[in-house]
Amino acid sequence: MAISRSQLVKELEPGLNALFGLEYNRYDNEHAEIFNTETSDRAFEEEVMLSGFGGASTKAEGAMVTFDQATEAYTSRYSHETVALAFAITEEAIEDNLYDRLAGRYTRALARSMAHTKQTKAATVLNQAFDTANGGDGKALCATDHPLANGSTFRNELLTPADLNETSLEASLIDIAAFVDERGLKIALQGRKMIIPKELQFTAERLMRSPQRVGTADNDINAIANMGMIPEGYRVNHFLVDTDAFFILTDAPNGLKHFVRSPIKTAIEGDFDTGNVRFKARERYSFGFSDPRGIFGSPGAA
Repeated sequence: MAISRSQLVKELEPGLNALFGLEYNRYDNEHAEIFNTETSDRAFEEEVMLSGFGGASTKAEGAMVTFDQATEAYTSRYSHETVALAFAITEEAIEDNLYDRLAGRYTRALARSMAHTKQTKAATVLNQAFDTANGGDGKALCATDHPLANGSTFRNELLTPADLNETSLEASLIDIAAFVDERGLKIALQGRKMIIPKELQFTAERLMRSPQRVGTADNDINAIANMGMIPEGYRVNHFLVDTDAFFILTDAPNGLKHFVRSPIKTAIEGDFDTGNVRFKARERYSFGFSDPRGIFGSPGAA
């Protein structure tokens, strides 16, 4: 339904000084702090986790060398969504608008809505990290029992859920350093950036920037800050819904990804029958993850 003059009565008054409600600042592009962005030219993208070789075995003199096999472990699929929104303004409303600002004003509102939806969809990957089994290995993004090709498991979640504090942060970094590949071989990974909800920003600031340990009378150094752990610091994501969950992004390749199938496009056209002018915004993208080693998380103690 088109926006008509009856919905814009005050905007037609010549003495109107200000219109408000659409000028708020917005939290924009917070997804870029979490996801690596790539382009796509197909309906969906698939990424395959490969299993390399196990540890080498000792060969006795004159004996045959041991042969190993490399296999495909699992496949992660990114199915692109089409996100769109539109509005229309009647021909009469445009004619009678003394300030000739309707189109520009509501186009900005359209952009704000599209941006909000994108950030919400991106944050959903983390909001579902502990309870939605949508990974290629059949597990949630953060789990204590990700299956490996050698029959064992690894975890990218604290064994005992804990709130963000010095102990839980140190334990998380130690667990990241213990990550193994699909055949159980140790891999060199470290935490590089922490993602937190707005409720934890003051806790994170004290933990990562205080010169001494937090919440203790001891004169010990802050080991996390002194050792340069989590070198990219922390980022607040305002679209996270769990107030005590926290995440640490690692330097593992092919972790969390954002595929752009079609960048945002806007279109304007007039309708011949009604004279209405229609405005539309549309884009296609997907958010997801391939290798869960790209992140470590805790849902908090509550």
